[in-house]
Amino acid sequence: MKEITGLLKVLSDESRLRALNLILERECCVCEVMQAMEVSQSKASRMLRMLYDVGLLKLRREGRWVLYSIDNNQVQGHVASILAGISHFLKDNPVISGDLKRLARAERLGPTCVVKGYGKRLAGSIWPLQSTN
Repeated sequence: MKEITGLLKVLSDESRLRALNLILERECCVCEVMQAMEVSQSKASRMLRMLYDVGLLKLRREGRWVLYSIDNNQVQGHVASILAGISHFLKDNPVISGDLKRLARAERLGPTCVVKGYGKRLAGSIWPLQSTN
């Protein structure tokens, strides 16, 4: 019972649903999630960590990158059904569509990520940046 309530608590936040949707789309590093969602590094890291802690995500290292993806060994049965429902519900959402467009332009740039097309460094309190869409 504790596992499902923890999962549902994590999934009850709009930002974490947005981050989860990005990871459902493809494997991402924190920098790519930052760019796609237009959030700070600390917020992106916290969201991914919470999704990881409830068993939805796995991580792997590739050089200096920590890449997050869906943990298919853990996401089975009812949890897989919940994620499929969430994915279906969000597919036509305009916020999600914007996130996915920005994800397509996101780059793995290193410790000081820069948003492609914005020309500004991402750090703590500079948000919101104005989009060049």
